Amino acid sequence: MTELILHHYPASPFAHKARCVLGFKRLAWKSVIVPSVMPKPDVVALTGGYRRTPFLQIGADIYCDTALICDVLEHLRPEPTLFPPHLKGVSRVFAQWADTTLFTAAMAYNLQPRAAEALFASYPAGAAQAFSADRHAMGMAHPQPQDAAAAYRSYLRRIANMVEEHDFLFGAEPCVADFAAYHPLWFTRQCVPMMADILNATPAVLEWMDRLAALGQGRAEKFSAQDAITVAAAAIPQPLPAQVFQDEHGIPLGSRVSVAAESFGTEPTEGRLIAATRMHYTLARTDPRAGDLHVHFPRIGYVLRAA
Repeated sequence: MTELILHHYPASPFAHKARCVLGFKRLAWKSVIVPSVMPKPDVVALTGGYRRTPFLQIGADIYCDTALICDVLEHLRPEPTLFPPHLKGVSRVFAQWADTTLFTAAMAYNLQPRAAEALFASYPAGAAQAFSADRHAMGMAHPQPQDAAAAYRSYLRRIANMVEEHDFLFGAEPCVADFAAYHPLWFTRQCVPMMADILNATPAVLEWMDRLAALGQGRAEKFSAQDAITVAAAAIPQPLPAQVFQDEHGIPLGSRVSVAAESFGTEPTEGRLIAATRMHYTLARTDPRAGDLHVHFPRIGYVLRAA
């Protein structure tokens, strides 16, 4: 199997989701640390515009969004499974809720001014303001802290109701839903501990988090962004499997298109549409530094347009 390269930074909640899935799958991976705010020239060289964190690189194939990363890792190492057969539908639905609704409430609660000040205390002057401006430019939702706290408490109680009955959300073993729900709570507990009192009312949630943390984060090896670009430039994108073209837009394969997230971080990636399956888009593009690339996106949460 070609080496897995995760482009991430330590405090990114979604990156932590990917790291935990790598641990669950007991995989080795190379770690490229990316900036938390723009500009991100090495990121854009590989993705063509997509700037969210993390993304996964396998040679000259670039996989954007943790929902897609989970699918890729499941294909590469089917066991232990993220998608137990009897939970395929409900686990994906729950994970989508956790990655959107739960994440938004949790992060609005987590990044209240006193927490943000403490989080950036060791950073250079102006880092907190730069981060806030960057996330505002991304179009991230900003619920009022009071509303976010109320919603977060309610969601924590619902999660507690589930893990009081089982070790994990849907049974004795974790699935994709667990990792999607875990990462914003991990941020509360580990990155802004002054905000973590909210977790104390649900001890079953803390015990569930401990069980997930015990799975580890796989075997990581430091790797540079330039080395990752060199890997891409020397590689050939993997052949696409024979899959049915799912045309929902009247845009034929081979057309110049753009794909962008529909909620936040909407910078588009442009390229030639070479696949549009039931679940994924793939664009072919060429970068002066990284060479010929295939950039992959999930369909859900992303918008396809003719360029």
